[in-house]
Amino acid sequence: MSQLVTGAGAVVSVGDGVEEIFAALCSGTSGLAPLRGFDRSRYRAQNAYEIDDRPAGDAPDVPGRATDWLLRAVGQAAAQAGLGEDLGGVPVLVGTGLRELRSAELGYRDGAAYEQDRLHFGTALRERFGADRTYTFAGACSASLYALAMGSDMIAGGAADTVIVAGVDTLTESMYGLLDRVHMDPPERVQPFDRDRRGVLMGDGAAAVVLRRDTPEERSGALGRLRAVSMNCDAYHATAPDPQGIAEAVRDAQSRAGVKPDDVDLVLLHGTGTLLNDEAEAAAIAQVYGADVGGPLMTAIKSMTGHTAGSSGLVSLIVALRALASGRVPPTVGLEQPVDEAADFRFAREPVTAADLRVAQVDAFGFGGVNAVAIVERTDR
Repeated sequence: MSQLVTGAGAVVSVGDGVEEIFAALCSGTSGLAPLRGFDRSRYRAQNAYEIDDRPAGDAPDVPGRATDWLLRAVGQAAAQAGLGEDLGGVPVLVGTGLRELRSAELGYRDGAAYEQDRLHFGTALRERFGADRTYTFAGACSASLYALAMGSDMIAGGAADTVIVAGVDTLTESMYGLLDRVHMDPPERVQPFDRDRRGVLMGDGAAAVVLRRDTPEERSGALGRLRAVSMNCDAYHATAPDPQGIAEAVRDAQSRAGVKPDDVDLVLLHGTGTLLNDEAEAAAIAQVYGADVGGPLMTAIKSMTGHTAGSSGLVSLIVALRALASGRVPPTVGLEQPVDEAADFRFAREPVTAADLRVAQVDAFGFGGVNAVAIVERTDR
């Protein structure tokens, strides 16, 4: 059973609000900048895709920023959907990788004041919106699409008529340090599917959508329709992806949505720029799409936002909805020589301005083989 997306909000390194972000991405604007949140002299990698909202002064970082972005994204989505400021009784599902871990780091090492109950997003959501049904899912980089699948099931099962689904993550020094150690050569930027890619750089981000039951009354103002979400856990490896597990998630999403590969006009790829992930995703897509792999436009927006972790799936989904409605598609910045597995892909390497798009696929994959794929469409079908 499909649902309607009736509101959306987002905050990432290239902008605040869906329209600002989408315009920036369509123009090829990157949020890449020298690392600002902590002492970069400790690390080989020097850049990141941060939201530049820290206060001026001596302290480079402050606690609670992920929560602030989450509240902004949820507020934008709720306002667009006409829900107002009172979300009492409306389930709010939040997907994240690390929650407020950065706040815990600042409190433990630097003595920054931060109350423990603030590490749970439900506290701030209740205070800000009166939200009394909040759920947080820590599910690595596919977390927000996992939350989307659960929200969709709640509506389909009659547990709610309206659900807000969100995702959020911020850079943490511990994760930045871990990634810095695993790269053979420190990446200067994210270059999804390029032969010369070196690895991933993280980005800050939050995103939210309002899901509602599909009715004629809601359809006229909807941003798009969620046809289906699939999710699986192939448990192939702690970090290495499995092309078969990814392919199964794609097939399941398309089957649930009632579409075939040649029905899909646009694919928002996961595209992290890592040595293993891009090849595995490309191999899986090529396997599922077969002779139709050159049909849909494909793009990877992490080339401009960095990897926004738990929020990345919903960020891509919102971009997909705007692309379907406008015919504009952001490019994959920095893609010069695609890997062999993606040689037949129809990448958007330059901004696309007038494409006829009706159905889009959104990919999100995480550590441990937690795979999720969403299918969305324009509502004028």
